[in-house]
Amino acid sequence: MGTRTSAVAFTEAVAAERLERAAEALVLHGFDAEILDDVAAARVRVGELIPPGASVFTGASETLRLSGIEEDINGSGRYEAVKPRVLAMDRASEADAIRRALAGPDVSVGSVAAVTETGSLVIASGSGSQLPGYAGGAGRAIWVVGAQKVVPDLETALRRVEEHCLPLESARTMEVHGWPSTVNRLLVLNAEYVPGRGTVLLLREPIGF
Repeated sequence: MGTRTSAVAFTEAVAAERLERAAEALVLHGFDAEILDDVAAARVRVGELIPPGASVFTGASETLRLSGIEEDINGSGRYEAVKPRVLAMDRASEADAIRRALAGPDVSVGSVAAVTETGSLVIASGSGSQLPGYAGGAGRAIWVVGAQKVVPDLETALRRVEEHCLPLESARTMEVHGWPSTVNRLLVLNAEYVPGRGTVLLLREPIGF
């Protein structure tokens, strides 16, 4: 019988060998995976991976916000930033254009709720806006992942979503929007069959939910 991961463990950086095990499993499943020391290294690497002028959508992510990567993409003028453009569009009259812009950018950048040591990515969402790009609509997907998000298996990953991520995200949405968050859509990526399309940047330090 396996050891049940505690809620406290969901906030702590995992040991180096667990990061390496997750990275190796991701590579075996067709993802590119890199282990980076910290947020500063991640910001540099994301900038290297995205060509200037590319259309880039940043999924809602505390990791991107806290790291500065969200602002690097949406505020630098270096890219065709999708999110600011979509937020300025009318949701009633331009709904189809919004849907297409979110679903098929050159690059989607975000994070995940969990990475398993068996090589799967788990992404939870209320609106689902980032999921089409992650699943295959974007030409490339990049996920920046704090070291506290590595878990042993899919069962633990789903527990992490419900017990750890959802309460924190609900607190955030209550403060910002006045309503709690919900896990309306859940995406599990077990493999990537297009070489070079999916890149996971695993950090040695915790960041985000």
